[in-house]
Amino acid sequence: MLATLLAAGCGSVPAMAAEVDAGWILRQLAQPAPSQTGFVELRGSALLKEPLRVEGQYRRPDAGTLVREVRAPYAETTTIADGKVSIERAGKPPRVFSLQRVPELSDLQASFGALLSGDLAALEQAYRLQASGTAQRWQLVLTPKAQALAARVREVTLRGRDGELRCIETQPARGDLQRTLLGGAAGAAGDVRQADALAALCHDGARDGSAPPGSAQDRSRR
Repeated sequence: MLATLLAAGCGSVPAMAAEVDAGWILRQLAQPAPSQTGFVELRGSALLKEPLRVEGQYRRPDAGTLVREVRAPYAETTTIADGKVSIERAGKPPRVFSLQRVPELSDLQASFGALLSGDLAALEQAYRLQASGTAQRWQLVLTPKAQALAARVREVTLRGRDGELRCIETQPARGDLQRTLLGGAAGAAGDVRQADALAALCHDGARDGSAPPGSAQDRSRR
């Protein structure tokens, strides 16, 4: 759900070797609605022989609406708007519930609203921010300050290259790391299903003109 609250943005790139700070990264993520970006993620389960690959698109049709549309391997649309969450699947009635039932999700919506608007001061009220890297490869780690949210989410790491947010890694307080590839990284993933290959795209990104490790294009070159 964290990734639903983000959209890839573009902005000016600092000098080649200059280290970035949280303010610069936020300026890259800030983007007025409407906006959209593709995503790819893997979901692990003890009931599955291999992680389930989920792909689709995140949309922000207006400043107050956030949409997560899953296109494969099933169809599902999750919409956050007007203090409510709606989950729709074909052939089934929509499930609608109030954000007040999930206070930590409401807090996340407010915090990432600040992130999308580039409001550094507001974001620092809710998270401890740690930026590192250069424009060519950067990351921003968000650690919740509120005890209620920290009990659910240990930290969120945003990873990007140049002016593009390419990956979000969410570490729950309990459970495995959740990784979502966005934009160019999602497009470069091709048909990759190996967790280590997707992690490489998240952390480093594929070089221009190269195929991601494990993809059909990469295998054909061997």
